[in-house]
Amino acid sequence: MSRVTHPPPIAARLQLFAGASAAISETFRISPMPAFYLPDHAATERVGAALASTLGGGMLVTLRGELAAGKTTLVRGMLRALGWIGSVKSPTYTLVEHYFISRLYFYHFDFYRFADSEEWETAGFADYFRDDAVCLVEWPEHVSSLLPEADVELVLAHRASHAGRDLSIHPATPAGERCRSAIAAVLET
Repeated sequence: MSRVTHPPPIAARLQLFAGASAAISETFRISPMPAFYLPDHAATERVGAALASTLGGGMLVTLRGELAAGKTTLVRGMLRALGWIGSVKSPTYTLVEHYFISRLYFYHFDFYRFADSEEWETAGFADYFRDDAVCLVEWPEHVSSLLPEADVELVLAHRASHAGRDLSIHPATPAGERCRSAIAAVLET
């Protein structure tokens, strides 16, 4: 006779999650990251340039922030540092812009207007997340159940009292930790 097991109570599940999170942080030596102040577009592009040096095939970078927080500006800085000389525009209406740079494909997604998960399958978006591609995803919360785990999440937020924005960095893998270190090195100088 098989026995039906029930999930542990919520308090026990939260305790398990907290323990797993601490173990992951210890494994990657990830410390809590304070927000960095980015006073202007040039600083945001410098962050993108620092990020560029750490990217490799199979990586996923998510970009969160309000409208006009600087997500595409950051991507523009990254692509320019990699040698892209063409235009870099927000994929708000096209959902994805693609760039081929030195044996890697860069896919810049914007899911702000994404409304139907069937569109994910119809458009074949899952096929973009592969070993010879770097995927940069704006508005990942609109497709979070469909995305693989991000290597690093970058969050841009407008400052209420000043011009500019704050950047917080949340690495989830060793590759994401390399991204965090490269960005911090540029911003802490």
